[in-house]
Amino acid sequence: MDILITNDEEIRELNRRFRQKNQPTDVLAFPAVLDGTAGEIAISADIAARNARRFGHRTAEEVKILVLHGMLHLAGYDHEDNDVAVSRKMARKEERLRRRLRLPSSLISRSEIMRASSSESTRRRKKA
Repeated sequence: MDILITNDEEIRELNRRFRQKNQPTDVLAFPAVLDGTAGEIAISADIAARNARRFGHRTAEEVKILVLHGMLHLAGYDHEDNDVAVSRKMARKEERLRRRLRLPSSLISRSEIMRASSSESTRRRKKA
């Protein structure tokens, strides 16, 4: 498996080229094209550093979380699937591995917390 640690600009370009999303992202996973390789993972060091500060841990820990997340994608797990059961399966697997590896909160669980918080803030603004 190859891992690219890059910046927001380069990962935005990869995200645009391969996912048609013209914005930086924290991690991308590319399945193997050739037999005998696990695939490739690209990580934004800029986003990893910002997330580490935001969640109160070291950038190295954040990169490990992103590598774990990318590896799960390479293993066939998906959290962006419309099937809730498929998404939950990846979340449970990531959480178990994160605990086993003694890593801070998982990427999926943080995303769910941030989405819920954002939705609550939106509801409050609409009521006001």
